[in-house]
This record gives sequence, structure tokens and C-alpha cells, in this order.
Amino acid sequence: MQGPEDSQTQKQEGHQLQSNDDNEFLQNVIVMRHGDRLDCSEFLWITTTRRPWDTPLAESGRVRSFCTGRKIRQWTDFPIHRVFVSPFLRCIQTASEVVCALCAVHDNQIEMTSENVPIDPSKIKVAIEYGLCEVLSGDAISPDLAPEDGNFEFNLAKLEEMLPAGTVDHSAERVYQEMPKWEESLIEARDRYKQVIYALADKYPHENLLIVTHGEGVGIAISAFMKDTLVYAVEYCGYAHTRRKISFDDNQKFTASNFEVFTKSIESGISYCPISAMPPDV
Repeated sequence: MQGPEDSQTQKQEGHQLQSNDDNEFLQNVIVMRHGDRLDCSEFLWITTTRRPWDTPLAESGRVRSFCTGRKIRQWTDFPIHRVFVSPFLRCIQTASEVVCALCAVHDNQIEMTSENVPIDPSKIKVAIEYGLCEVLSGDAISPDLAPEDGNFEFNLAKLEEMLPAGTVDHSAERVYQEMPKWEESLIEARDRYKQVIYALADKYPHENLLIVTHGEGVGIAISAFMKDTLVYAVEYCGYAHTRRKISFDDNQKFTASNFEVFTKSIESGISYCPISAMPPDV
């Protein structure tokens, strides 16, 4: 088994391989689900808040998020340049832990959260993206908990303060300038996730991206790029790794190959199978 030092060496070599030819780049996009929700372990939490639809992370979620970020840093052969995150609190808190792990000055195997971890904020830029939000329908949010007027409001300035200092890219233009409408269909939400993944990747073709979103978004990062595939489980902090080849002409206009999925079933917390392997309806 390789150790962290070997992995870091491979990462540097992988980055060099991507950079040797100015006309080509292997773009990696990782799409991750948020960490463990507080409302799934403290059931009375929803009675104590004005925003029962916007649960924070449980402490176990902070730990899982930080450790997953450290895992990505140690075992991938490419650097992450940008992080995009859903405005929901659990995703913001997940991104904060993951970014700290990715930007840590030292490879510390002892710390379990970002609390005592010094970081280099110049390594990664972070931005909030409305289009990565939860499915806005009863499929994901109980109508009893949703805002009565269907207006999911977020204080972006306050949310950005929760992200590691110096990492927020205030110049990044969002794909969705406002939140999707309440009671979107599941099909519409899945199309939204696919559209946003492509839009962000196309916007930053020279960079590797990490996207922190919700379970349906992670599932789409598999099923949209693998034919005849059904994703049937996405664990907390489960993530899909996709990659495509970008080719640039002399004017830096680019063409891109199709995304390939490099995450195997059950690996990285995602389970999927061919649709054709599913038993027929009884």
C-alpha cells in the first residue's frame, strides 16, 4: 500500500503530465455529497429553528467531511483548483471542512476536523452556486418543513464567512442567478444538476473542480455519463470522480471529450448497477 508521501509525489507528477502540453488538459471533476445531517440524529432539532429545511451538519458530519477531504488530497493524482458549493448550510459546512483538508499546510493524520489545522488559502478558490441546491420539491424536502411561500432565502455574505478565510472567489459568476422554483420535478432537478456540472466545467476548462452538493446531484454525475446505469445509494460524503480531455487551439478555444466516470460501484460511497440488471417489475 502506498503512503501519503508516495501519493503526494504521484499527485505532483500527475499535475506535470497535465501541464506538459499547453494544448491539452485532463480536466477532473469530483462531485461530492454533503456530510451527516444533524436532523437525522437529533430528531427534535427541527422544532428549535425557523429554518427546519436547512439542517446543519452533525459533529460526525464535520469529521467525515474533513477526513474525506484529506483522503482526496492524499489519494488523487491531481490538484483541486476550484470548489463550488450548494447554498444549503450542510453543504457550506462540508465544503469548509473539505477545503481546509485540501489546503492544509501539513499532512496531519491526527486532526479529525479543521479546528486546529493551518491552511494555505491560495491553493483553492471557492464559490456558492444556487444551481447545486437541494431538489426543491417534496421528493427531498417535506412540504411541512418548506417555507410557506416557497421562497428559500440564503444570506450569501453570511454563508461566505463560514468558508475558510481567503478562499472565497467573489468574482465568480453563478450559473443560476437565483434559486430554482419550489416544486420542481425530479426530472427537472436532475437536468439542472447535469447542466450546472457542464457549465462550471466549461467555464474553467484549465482547472480541476470539486462540487459539493446533494445526493441526487452526485447520482447524476454517474448516471449522466454512463449509459444504462442506475445509482441506488449515495452515502454521506460519497463522491463521483469524472474526467474529460480538453483540447485547445491557438486562440485558446477548446473542444472537450465526453466525461468518463472513474468511480467504481461501492467505491467512494456510491452504489450503482446497469439498469438492464434490475429485475423486471412484478
